[in-house]
Amino acid sequence: MSDFNKTKPEIEPYDGDAPSELVLIDLEVGDGPEATPGATVDVHYLGVDFESGEEFDSSWSRGQSVDFPLAALIAGWQQGIPGMKVGGRRELIVPPALAYGEAGGGHQLSGRTLIFVIDLLGVS
Repeated sequence: MSDFNKTKPEIEPYDGDAPSELVLIDLEVGDGPEATPGATVDVHYLGVDFESGEEFDSSWSRGQSVDFPLAALIAGWQQGIPGMKVGGRRELIVPPALAYGEAGGGHQLSGRTLIFVIDLLGVS
């Protein structure tokens, strides 16, 4: 667990159409160890719906970071987190094909473009 203290991010609404490809935006570049594709990551994150801007998930709201093996996450995270360094904050705009699939896929977020802000606290 890292000891730097960041605050819960705020995600500004976007104008225009949702992207069809994964978008990575480094909001803050870390200087710690780098996440690799097979890593387990310790993250704080916020997820909002691209269209409505409504929050659907947040480790910040639960008050603790989460450890995830990257291989167990949606494709957008598997592609968007490697290369991040501990201490960094990255925004991912994830189209449905790299999130929960097309509309009607059985998940409440199927068919939705999602925005995540991810703080990388640790890798193992």
